[in-house]
This record gives sequence, structure tokens and C-alpha cells, in this order.
Amino acid sequence: MSFTCSLTPAVTMDLRVMVMLLFLCALAITTAEGGIPKCCVTTSMDIPTNVLRKVERAEMQRNNGACEINALVLHVKGKKFCAHPKLKRKLKRIQRKKDGKQKRN
Repeated sequence: MSFTCSLTPAVTMDLRVMVMLLFLCALAITTAEGGIPKCCVTTSMDIPTNVLRKVERAEMQRNNGACEINALVLHVKGKKFCAHPKLKRKLKRIQRKKDGKQKRN
């Protein structure tokens, strides 16, 4: 007694489509940089001035997207700090002073 399994062309096509869809979904999830946003969940007003002087880049996180709060995200030597948005003025003052000193030298 022999047992053979034959799939119809329609079933074979459905399996191919399912495998391709699964592959594309897995690819999209693993390669999407913004797939799962890294949001600040709390902010601090107590960022030391010496850290503010070393800020390489700053960006605003808004609460109208995937993140729940507004925050000033500070990038310092590969680390991220979540600062209160009100610190943006202080950061700008420090950067202006720093830029003025660099131009004089």
C-alpha cells in the first residue's frame, strides 16, 4: 500500500503566497529602524551644565505621534538624555556662548 500526497496547483500557489507574505512581514519588522520607537517616558530638569556643554545633537520628541510626552532628547557621546523641553532655552544659551568662544580662538 502506498500513500501519495498530491497538492493541487491552487493549494501550491496559496502556500507560496503565504510563505512570501510571512517572509516580507519578518523582513519589515527586523529592518524597520522606526518600527518600535524609543521614546522618553520621563524628563529631567536636572541635567548638569557640563553635560549640556557636551551636547552633540538635540531633537524634540512630540507627544502627537507614537510617544506620550514632549521631551528634549539630548545626544552626548553616544548616550541619550531625556530633558524637559524648557531646558531648550538654556541649551541654546550655552551653545551660543560655546560658539562665540570657538570663533575668538
